Amino acid sequence: MSPNTLRTQFGDAELDRLRALATVGDPVMVDELTSAKSMSRLGDVEVLITSWGCPPLDDEALQAAPRLRAVFHAAGSVRGLVLPPAFDRGILVTNAAGVNAEPVALYTVAAVLWAFKKAPFLAQDARRFRDDHAYLDRWGKLSGHARTVVIVGFSRIGRSVVSKLRMLHDGPLLVVDPYADPAEVTAAGAELVDLAAALPRAEVLSLHAPALPETRHMIGEAELAALPPHATLINTARGSLVDTAALERACVSGRLDAILDVTDPEPLPAISPLYDLPNVLITPHVAGSMGSETRSMANAALSELERYGAGLPPLSPISLEDLAVQA
Repeated sequence: MSPNTLRTQFGDAELDRLRALATVGDPVMVDELTSAKSMSRLGDVEVLITSWGCPPLDDEALQAAPRLRAVFHAAGSVRGLVLPPAFDRGILVTNAAGVNAEPVALYTVAAVLWAFKKAPFLAQDARRFRDDHAYLDRWGKLSGHARTVVIVGFSRIGRSVVSKLRMLHDGPLLVVDPYADPAEVTAAGAELVDLAAALPRAEVLSLHAPALPETRHMIGEAELAALPPHATLINTARGSLVDTAALERACVSGRLDAILDVTDPEPLPAISPLYDLPNVLITPHVAGSMGSETRSMANAALSELERYGAGLPPLSPISLEDLAVQA
């Protein structure tokens, strides 16, 4: 991982726990796997704990690590980090995406509740118009009662969002996910529908799908046009799920509103009209674990290490097949 990641994720308590669970060599952390020193260390390594800033575990790295049996990723996706040859060798791979899901779900639920009242956009209008509240009329319905929320992707985050919203919201919750179990969706208090059926009902549309070739621009011109007027698009997943040019046109027209924690590209070009629109809120990819929140992900990786040492099954294993449908 990168030095900054180590400082952020692994404090004294986490490093003490690491040393109690494993024989830790020197250096404890590297941010590359090609130097003579790193290659030498790889020769002794049975377990790697990885995180942001780790280079891919390519053929050269794997050949230098004949004793490697497990990779515990103290972050989210391992896509682009753990490559097929590692799975072919039977190396155990886990990640901490489940832990990272919680802050993203909390951010999303807050965004949904604020979208009902158009709070981020009204805040901008209040600053612009001060004592003239005539601007209230242009935002449509300012109520959460019986509003329809559509969740695209019944992932860890999508499930958590549904669960939390069901406790807070009395309106319909629709889930769009071709891989979801209808019984699980129903048990969570939502209804499983396809995207075409969901969009005309989506007063709030929240995206939680992975970035895959088949999901690129899954929300494009036609999908945005199918949304009802004054609908709010929330994206805390991946920017590539949305056709940015189409979204710009929809938001510039005033027909749709957006709360975006991720964009495509990220960050947006300085000339993007989305920055200056009163009906768009952009945050710089902060929904997931930040700062001290990432210690929970470090401890998730350490818990996997503890279970590995005790001969127990992993809590969050990742297979090569999982990467085909996960972020």
